[in-house]
Amino acid sequence: AMEAEAIRSEEDAQKAYEDFVKMTNASIEAKSKAIVNKSDEKAKAESDLVTAKKDKEAVMLELEQLSNYKAELHQSCDFVMNNFEVRQTARDEEIEALKQAKAILSGANFNAFLQGA
Repeated sequence: AMEAEAIRSEEDAQKAYEDFVKMTNASIEAKSKAIVNKSDEKAKAESDLVTAKKDKEAVMLELEQLSNYKAELHQSCDFVMNNFEVRQTARDEEIEALKQAKAILSGANFNAFLQGA
């Protein structure tokens, strides 16, 4: 009876050990898969980071170019704004001078001039 009990106890212990080994192996396999998945996720995240940094660099360059362009436009507009009155007055005077010249030429007799040529 004791021998049978010892054998049964040994078999139970063996079964428990085998179950433990199976569970441990399954756990190791699951953890290994998780490591692979996490490694893949990490690689993708690193790739995304590189892409994001390149995109940021491109955007910063474009921003700098736009800022420079804005400064150029501002300079050009400032010139127009600062000189608008002077240029407008000069243009008005030129128009008035052209009107006077047209009036003079409209009343002029070119026959004598043309005969002399």
